[in-house]
Amino acid sequence: MSTTTNTRTPPTWTTTNRVGLVLTLILGLGNGASAFFPTPDGEVGPPFEVLVADTVLAVVVVVGVVVAWMRGSRLAARIAAGCAMLIAISAMPAFFVEVPPVVKALAGAITLVTVLACGLMLAPAKRKA
Repeated sequence: MSTTTNTRTPPTWTTTNRVGLVLTLILGLGNGASAFFPTPDGEVGPPFEVLVADTVLAVVVVVGVVVAWMRGSRLAARIAAGCAMLIAISAMPAFFVEVPPVVKALAGAITLVTVLACGLMLAPAKRKA
């Protein structure tokens, strides 16, 4: 009976990956307090349920990025990227309702930064020899 040992080493993060991880972490931290600042009555904004969902997803993003960075886990990076994209998708209704142009511009900018950060974070990493 032969036993095989998994000698494959975890991937090392390139500078590109690290930039993506840091950007994703910043986005996650920025969205982490969403539920604590609900939309005031009478103003247009996301429903409280969406803010709570964004906060929960942001916590997953932060934990995923930290685990990915510390352990070299590509799976944790993928989970963080998926949750970050869900947060960005939750901002999409801003383009279809009457909100100030600044809000639309901010939602667009955050969405673009999220896509960029996830792309950088998930770029192929170098493997140790």
